[in-house]
Amino acid sequence: MYQYRQALLGMRRGDTDRQIAQTKVLGRPKLAQLRQEALSRGWLEPDSPLPDDQVLAGVFGKTKRAASTQSSLEPHRERITQWMQAGVGGPVILSHLQRSHGYTGSYSSVYRMMVSIAGARPAKATIRLAFGPGEAVQVDFGAGPLMPDPATGKVRRTWAFVMTLCFSRHQYLEFVWDQKVATWLGCHRRAFEWFAGVPKRVIIDNAKCAVIKACVTDPVVQRSYAECAEGYGFRIDPCPPADPQKKGIVESGVKYVKNNFLPLRTFRDMADLNRQARDWVMQYASERIHGTTRKKPSALFLIERNALLPLPDIAPDLGVWQPVKVHRDCHVAYERALYSVPFRLVGQTLWLRSTDSMIAIYQGHQQVAAHRRARRPGERLTVRDHLPPEAVQFLSRDRLWCEQQAGKVGPYCKALVSWLLADKVLERLRAAQGVLRLREQYGNTRLELACERAMAHASPYYRTVKTILAGNHDQRPADPQYTQAAYASTARFARPAHHLFDDACLPRQ
Repeated sequence: MYQYRQALLGMRRGDTDRQIAQTKVLGRPKLAQLRQEALSRGWLEPDSPLPDDQVLAGVFGKTKRAASTQSSLEPHRERITQWMQAGVGGPVILSHLQRSHGYTGSYSSVYRMMVSIAGARPAKATIRLAFGPGEAVQVDFGAGPLMPDPATGKVRRTWAFVMTLCFSRHQYLEFVWDQKVATWLGCHRRAFEWFAGVPKRVIIDNAKCAVIKACVTDPVVQRSYAECAEGYGFRIDPCPPADPQKKGIVESGVKYVKNNFLPLRTFRDMADLNRQARDWVMQYASERIHGTTRKKPSALFLIERNALLPLPDIAPDLGVWQPVKVHRDCHVAYERALYSVPFRLVGQTLWLRSTDSMIAIYQGHQQVAAHRRARRPGERLTVRDHLPPEAVQFLSRDRLWCEQQAGKVGPYCKALVSWLLADKVLERLRAAQGVLRLREQYGNTRLELACERAMAHASPYYRTVKTILAGNHDQRPADPQYTQAAYASTARFARPAHHLFDDACLPRQ
């Protein structure tokens, strides 16, 4: 109100309204109003004090003028209110009104209508961070549309991966099904290939796929993500906990995607969603005049592209690291598949590194096992050398091995082992293995004699062979009283020989 005070001083000096108006303080109509008010209130008296700014503001303060005409958007007020409640932005509302409702007004009218609906909001003080070309990029996930999962047929939430260059505001957009570590790393690879370069710094929040422990000063980064940063040559810059404003560029980018790309669109599947997203980024998002830079992101990207770090000649082999525990069966579980490790590591916690095709298991920095990636859930991949010696011995001495080794001992041993393995009721593999194991203590010759005596007595069992060898009965001459003919009688406890042996199993005399 200093203009009114200056005009009052001129009137007290005796200046006319024309003279005061020539000083550009106030116009003559306003001076006439001021003179009339000053005379009625006694402000022109030489001894009276000049009124302060509060009094002058109360008399001459501006008042809002009532709108003389109704807005052309008034018939659409309810419709715009519903769109605003659904989170639709102003540019999308203007575009839809023009296409579907024949609206010919400007965006300013839409903005004024949205302000009148939303009401005044308190302003918050903040500062903007400045970034040079290629200096930094900001990354974040945002909720995407609900889509049917082709694997299960159920409707699932999709997620929008957004990476925005801080200088040019050019962005990479991809929709994915989850926020797992492998998805996070794969999106980074495709984003760097999209930009044809790597920024010097990647600003992220504290998502579990990137940061294990959030901290202002000493955050702990995922081992897999740290390996990715080392391979591509960028530095990871996590934001402080609960402070997303530190990456406001990508936060605005995610909101821009939600408000300007997703509304009023339909998608057939994930491939169609990502195809439309790429077209939208290249044809609309990168060609608009950005509200902050006041330039097109595509134009600024031409400058920033040369400042990005070059892509590695060989793309890093991005692997997902995960701690796993060795179970008693000498296997570790990863994504519903089982992979063997040396039996000496049972009960220990190891590190598993998975890629698209390989699984590697480490104890500290030493690799202890490697497998191809399982093709289906529940698949068990086992290296026989990883199992305990007794288990390897049991698995390697199968039915074929037993028959081959028995043939090396002699015909009677082979006939006895063949009878044990031919049993149609009991599985006698362990018995056959036990018979052959006796040769380690007694030798092949005595084992053959013991098998001959056991078959002569129509008792081809492991227990019989072991009893004959332990009692040295194989060294004694055969008693003619105990022949197969003796067991061919009809005695109560006799077992006829033809019930026990096939003639083809017996050696020829």
